[in-house]
Amino acid sequence: MRLKNFRSVIVGQQATLRDAITRIDSSGLQLAVVLHEDGRLAGLISDGDIRRAILRSCDMTTPVAEVMNRNPITAHASTAPNELLMLMRRKVLHHIPLLDDSQCVVDLVTLDALTGMIERPNWVVLMAGGLGTRLLPLTENCPKPMLRVGGKPILENILESFVEQGFHQFYLSVNYLAESIQEYFGDGHRHGANIRYLHENKRLGTAGALSLLPERPEYPLIVMNGDLLTRLRFDQMLKFHEEHSAMATMAVREYDFQVPYGVVNIDGTSITSIDEKPVHRFFVNAGIYTLAPETLNHIPDDTFFDMPTLFERLRADNQATSAYPLREYWLDVGRREELERAQSEWEQQGRRQ
Repeated sequence: MRLKNFRSVIVGQQATLRDAITRIDSSGLQLAVVLHEDGRLAGLISDGDIRRAILRSCDMTTPVAEVMNRNPITAHASTAPNELLMLMRRKVLHHIPLLDDSQCVVDLVTLDALTGMIERPNWVVLMAGGLGTRLLPLTENCPKPMLRVGGKPILENILESFVEQGFHQFYLSVNYLAESIQEYFGDGHRHGANIRYLHENKRLGTAGALSLLPERPEYPLIVMNGDLLTRLRFDQMLKFHEEHSAMATMAVREYDFQVPYGVVNIDGTSITSIDEKPVHRFFVNAGIYTLAPETLNHIPDDTFFDMPTLFERLRADNQATSAYPLREYWLDVGRREELERAQSEWEQQGRRQ
């Protein structure tokens, strides 16, 4: 990318996490470049750095200088493209700042720019077999993932988001009204995808359906509920998963709950403090997962088995599991009011990307 676009991701050292997120989201590059006042490189702050800061409970006013990578890998502006490509592949990098003799940033090289759009070999499994009972009567003759948002089925919106990011190998786990899903998507050719189907003859749960895969994948796979709408960058979740050497990664969302009363803390019969309408913050399961191929060894055949149980089993076996904070748009279309909200928001969210 050239300098005029690169300037859109520059922030100063006193910028906040909120400022960095705004730059990252508007540029689509998944990082911001932090400069000293004289133009010298101070550091980089990536999408992953921000998510790790969120897990550490940093708020949006935290200065980027407290979160950024102060020693990123760089290259001189005169470095040949083939040398840059070899360096990026060797170090597993997606971006390299180019510096002049004064250590000032003059450009930013991206892996996509050097190689073209990457086609990702990872399989994507979409869980599309739910009954959608909370959306009756809309789901009486239509499976929930086929309800329309933005003029097309929810599942088609999900599929298109993956294809746009370079994913093409899909499995759809189907059960309720499976034939309507298969008739609509077929083999996926018209969507630029290769679609195969996992037929649940009985309810197997969000992890149990993976036991129907005909073979073990070679690369980490992404599993996602088929009733979610999100602007998540799935490649960034894969990168996070690999950086943390995790066996399984769960996307999580921050959920705030305010107690509507003054909470009285006591020690025996003595009042120690009173918290007026405190806010409690939790991370909740967002229904999107990245799994190493070896996780399939922990899933029983032909048995109801859900994802939380899989994560508990992995933890009991001392396998690494990680949480990926999802800060992008996300909506679980489980009830009528959420469907109506999605129908009014989804296309507008897309225009902001």
